[in-house]
Amino acid sequence: MEQNRLDFDAVILAGGRSSRLDGVPKQDLVFRRDTLLQRALAAAAGASRTVVVGPGPGHTVPGVLFCREQPEFAGPAAAISAGLEALAQEGRAAEFTLVLACDMPLVRDAIGALAAAVALGEADGAVARSEDGRLQPLAGFYRTAALKRSAAELSSRGALINGSVRSLLASLEVQPVTVPAGSTADVDTWDDAAALGIVAGNQDKGQGPAQPQLNREARS
Repeated sequence: MEQNRLDFDAVILAGGRSSRLDGVPKQDLVFRRDTLLQRALAAAAGASRTVVVGPGPGHTVPGVLFCREQPEFAGPAAAISAGLEALAQEGRAAEFTLVLACDMPLVRDAIGALAAAVALGEADGAVARSEDGRLQPLAGFYRTAALKRSAAELSSRGALINGSVRSLLASLEVQPVTVPAGSTADVDTWDDAAALGIVAGNQDKGQGPAQPQLNREARS
């Protein structure tokens, strides 16, 4: 099944401290003339609705919601839950939710395989697995109802704040999907950035590339 036939919303995480990047927001780094946030939005372009959990970019991004987890920097489980809540306030939830960290500039190469796997399978989700076998849960499609149940359960026992993605997904049956080499390479340090052609200060050299074209269906 093609990505654009899957009923899904997208939650993009872009609100970390970037402590190993000297506090430089990952979403503002530039790779091949697009910011990492723009590349994440492009990867999620088949979504009915998209929410970015993190600080706003300082300008309007048509068709994209922005929110923050409370308290800020409360971890990925809390951020995903905040994104789900923001989407719920906008209306009908899609059957699946694409969860993406904004620091994987090549993740678009993985989306098709993940979408096909979750559409054809009976599991609660499909998670990216790199060529070396490492799972990347912040690149995956998950059944929205299952994610919401898990977030509610963590919250009920005070474990959502500062909770890990692993804890959020612990009760879900997820299918690992091997994705193209390099598609889940992420940027945690300046060494990671340099390996992908991103260097310190490069985020100031963007030329204002056009916003990605997003699916506007179900946003009216």
